[in-house]
Amino acid sequence: MSQYVTVRREGDIAVVTLDNPPVNSLSHHLREPLDAALRALRDDAAVAAVVIHCAGRTFIAGADITEFNTPRATASPNLRELIVTLETFTKPTVAAIHGTAFGGGLELAMGCHFRVADARAQFGLPEVKLGLLPGAGGTVRLPRLIGPGKALPAIVSGNPIGAKTALADGLVDAVFEDDLVAHAIVFARDALSAGRPLVAVRDREDKLATARADMAGFDAQIAETLKKTKGLDAPKRCADAVRNALTLPFDEALTTERAYFVELVEGDQSKAQRHLFFAQREAAKVEGIGSDVKPRAVKRAGVIGAGTMGGGIAMSFLNGGIPVTILEMTREALDRGVANMEKNYAISVQRGSMTEEAKGKRMGLLTGTTDYADLADCDLIIEAVFEEMSVKKEVFGRLDSVAKPGAILASNTSYLDVNEIAASTARPADVLGLHFFSPANVMKLLEIVRGAKTAPDVLATALDVARRIAKVPVVVGVCHGFVGNRMLASRSAELEDLLLEGATPAQVDKVFTDFGWPMGPFAMGDLAGLDIGWRNRKSLGKTAAIADALCEAGRYGQKTGKGFYIYEAGSRAPKSDPEVEALIEEKAREKGVNRRTISAEEIAERTMYPMINEGAKVLEEGIAARSSDVDIVWINGYGFPVGKGGPMFWAELEGLPKIVERLEYWHGRTGKDVFKPSDLLRRAATSGSFRKASGTGKAA
Repeated sequence: MSQYVTVRREGDIAVVTLDNPPVNSLSHHLREPLDAALRALRDDAAVAAVVIHCAGRTFIAGADITEFNTPRATASPNLRELIVTLETFTKPTVAAIHGTAFGGGLELAMGCHFRVADARAQFGLPEVKLGLLPGAGGTVRLPRLIGPGKALPAIVSGNPIGAKTALADGLVDAVFEDDLVAHAIVFARDALSAGRPLVAVRDREDKLATARADMAGFDAQIAETLKKTKGLDAPKRCADAVRNALTLPFDEALTTERAYFVELVEGDQSKAQRHLFFAQREAAKVEGIGSDVKPRAVKRAGVIGAGTMGGGIAMSFLNGGIPVTILEMTREALDRGVANMEKNYAISVQRGSMTEEAKGKRMGLLTGTTDYADLADCDLIIEAVFEEMSVKKEVFGRLDSVAKPGAILASNTSYLDVNEIAASTARPADVLGLHFFSPANVMKLLEIVRGAKTAPDVLATALDVARRIAKVPVVVGVCHGFVGNRMLASRSAELEDLLLEGATPAQVDKVFTDFGWPMGPFAMGDLAGLDIGWRNRKSLGKTAAIADALCEAGRYGQKTGKGFYIYEAGSRAPKSDPEVEALIEEKAREKGVNRRTISAEEIAERTMYPMINEGAKVLEEGIAARSSDVDIVWINGYGFPVGKGGPMFWAELEGLPKIVERLEYWHGRTGKDVFKPSDLLRRAATSGSFRKASGTGKAA
């Protein structure tokens, strides 16, 4: 019928094949011929049953996101109309699913009478990750197939469901190891010969009964499910829509679901989350790394240092199925590090997120050593030693003599000059930075630091490895702190002065948590350990009156029960401490600072606006290639609220002219360089966006 939809006959069984590469998204140019084919087959007396499947590597992986907010998204036939057509069939319809049936793909499949799947298939309604909810009946039909208790967490999280679980829960009717389409045809014939009832999903009510009989219990489940989604609109609307499936007639619940979808798609949160969806894909495009640049093979990784960071990095590789040789200076330190890794995996087993078998497989890929010579067979070696240039250079000097030719040498440095590190070796082209974030086995971000002499295939290898170990990579240039920590320093520059001038730690932290951060900077400092920053300041010859005084008093944060806050025994909940407030007032008197009332607006302007300004400088200097790369760094590495799309995206919503004006105000009042608007920020304020203003900036 078209290049996107074809129909062939297997006797009286019609097989409809959808072919819209690369992921068979439900674009209008696919929906149109599919609708025509379905209507023709529905009315064709020679057709006894219909099987729908997809060409290529996957079933329908979702809607065409590029059509959102365009007339094509709702142009007839839309997805809802296609599903209604399927539900009018009086002959069996079977969706044959391989790869992924996500979003609109799963919604279309739920319009069929039956679903059969390849054993490796996955199912899900991930719209919540784009700040949306399913807009074509997913929240109303999925509860009817697997029950509201299972549908709720699936829709609110957007996480995929495997074929085995889908079969057990009733989402699919059969699972096959191979020859999916052939099995689907046999399944359709069997349904015909057995006279299986053809009940549309919309008319199935049996799995709703238990939840309907205990709405208080279901509401409690909703409250528990939403606990980790504070500040996000879409999860709440997803839960509302699933609840409507229980309390409203089907068509009314469907209409309300659509109203929620329209509300969300037009909101800033969904725009932000869709921005991040495309930004993550953009970040993988790096200047000078085309398809002709092939990554080197990485069959074994080496990690130097088995402490918290080194152990986490090693676990990241083990989780990706890459064998690891981990090096420590003493057997005692090595045994302690390996024991901590084993303990972390054991916790995952205890929580049910990992099997004992999987734990054993990962630990079986680990080899411990105290001898540098044992790194000789590693293809990629990462050091995670003390953050001091002399120590880094000593490590790389030793690696130069033991690493095999072509091995990639990487530093996990958070701040230091990767070019200087590379210059300490005879192979600077093989050197780059791989900045993992703590805890490295959990945090998604990987800043890949491109040195002046880093070879293109080394960079390509880092990008490839990042994907293998499930990290989100962003390529950045060399400067002190790279992208994330450099901007963090600007965000933190005014924190002490805000306290001295009249704010309290709790007041500052509240501004941050109200904004959507998981915690404020003072609570975060207590969690990380104030002694870490203290040690770094001393090595750089810097001071911080309040934080240094706290550390001198042995107040290191949560680990000592006291920091900027006080922590009761066994509790991680921060409580304001009058001793800290007295200390702040004392330091203010010593410095001759007259304390005053500090507003929430002032706190935001003096912390977040400098961060945006520094991000503009990062772009201006070519340390980051795109403003969206900066957003990906902050979302995945620093807890910037997902619903705000990253600092640079949020700044455009906030109003770049406003940010420039307030920075100028604070620069005039304080004279501090942190408030002096960069040239790029001024241009962006005039043009309306960083993308338009940064066309002259070189790529990282």
